Amino acid sequence: MASLFAEKARYFNPTLALSVTLIAVSTFNYGFDNQAFATTQSMDPFTRRFGVYDEKTKDWILEPYWLSLFNSLNYIGFAAGVFAGSLVSSRWGRKWCMFGMSCYALITATISVTSQTREQIMAARVLNYIYVGMELSVVPTFQSEIVPAPVRGLVVGSYQFSLVLGGLVINSICYRTSSLPDDRAWRIPIGLFYLVPSIVLSLIWFVPESPRWLLRQDRIEEARSNLQRLRSGAFSDDEIEAEFHDLCTALEKEEEQGTFVELFQGINLKRSFIVAGVNFFQQTTGQAFVSQYGAVYVRSLKLMNPSLFSMCGSAVSLVTISLSLLVTDRFGRRTLLMVSSIMMAAVLLSFGGLGIEQPVPVPRKRGLVGLMLVFAIAGGSGWLPLTYVVATEVSALRLRDHSARFGFGVNVLFNFLVSFSVPYLISDQYAALNSKVGFIFGSIAMLAFVFVWLCVPECKGKTLEQIDTLFQRGTRMRDFSKGVGERYDEDEKTIDVSVKA
Repeated sequence: MASLFAEKARYFNPTLALSVTLIAVSTFNYGFDNQAFATTQSMDPFTRRFGVYDEKTKDWILEPYWLSLFNSLNYIGFAAGVFAGSLVSSRWGRKWCMFGMSCYALITATISVTSQTREQIMAARVLNYIYVGMELSVVPTFQSEIVPAPVRGLVVGSYQFSLVLGGLVINSICYRTSSLPDDRAWRIPIGLFYLVPSIVLSLIWFVPESPRWLLRQDRIEEARSNLQRLRSGAFSDDEIEAEFHDLCTALEKEEEQGTFVELFQGINLKRSFIVAGVNFFQQTTGQAFVSQYGAVYVRSLKLMNPSLFSMCGSAVSLVTISLSLLVTDRFGRRTLLMVSSIMMAAVLLSFGGLGIEQPVPVPRKRGLVGLMLVFAIAGGSGWLPLTYVVATEVSALRLRDHSARFGFGVNVLFNFLVSFSVPYLISDQYAALNSKVGFIFGSIAMLAFVFVWLCVPECKGKTLEQIDTLFQRGTRMRDFSKGVGERYDEDEKTIDVSVKA
């Protein structure tokens, strides 16, 4: 383990380390929002404030239709945020996008924490997800553009790591506040939404702007200076100059940024298919059920404190994702994604099998809770962190902002559809599948394995420019691991494309 840390650390100088850390910290708020609402909606004070009294059960409840809307309408804001964030990021830069979305997040935090009615809390979540969508559109792209190729998988994958870490922090707080008898139980966790945006908007100006974005704006000397700041001390001057020339060469071949329509033309159609595919399978293989409805489902089983379950799930995910990120640049994206697919399919099909016998006996209920925690290992080992890595790697350089908008739009669309559908699928009032919903998600996880095997190239250790070259040459997906792409020759001013023996 120590050798893995040492191997990764040598690529970072203080500026790059602080930059990727601050960018990753921004993702904490996604984890805060995601898990704060997922966990607080299982609290009695939250249910009394925003639910209705059920005469049949003599208890306060959140109706399935309201849960469906509460956990799905927010993706309307998410979609708007992805679109707006990619436009702002492309036009005014990655830093201005992060500053603007952090200022906006302070407004939505105020609306959330002061909620008195179910309409206000619903609107607050939708509006806050505009910020989350902007974050998704800029953070993975920004990270992929400023880090060296050997650690790109680690850094870009930290998006999911930060999300889960934020979820662990907020779930730990929810566990402590869940015993409070009044609205403080849910207002305290939601009040923490102020913390991360305040930190980011104060410090983002100390982070160098993306050299790749600056080159596309014809700000060449500023791009050279920023690359020097991000590499000095970890790389030699010759290595920094060679990387800068690679960036310039790629830009000269691009000439200008492409249009959205080009995503579906020529070789770009294959790349867009991969981007859409990884985002589709991340959202349709059960993670929304566990992350959004896990606490509510555990509450219905009446076996343990739902906040404790959420905290345990976040802790398991955090450890698994950490290990996955450390080894992804060694074992590759394809291997981890295929292993993750097999594990998820096994867990989900077992989850469905335990619910066949009705009513479900207590030992099987314990098994269901255990499998939901094992699912955190299965997803965290591949699909949760590496979707963002693959999506940002295979995008064409001249279409990166359009590709991000398209790919994450697919992510949001299916996140919405799954989140909207799950309450109706598991509720006894509707489809009454309960845990048998695992058969649906497990089958999709099996298809995810086939998709990775046939369609996802191995891009570990390659610069974004080298990946671009391999696609342009029509390299077969299975041969990407052999290609090393372009190298700019300073003396001969030529491009050499070679393949490992």
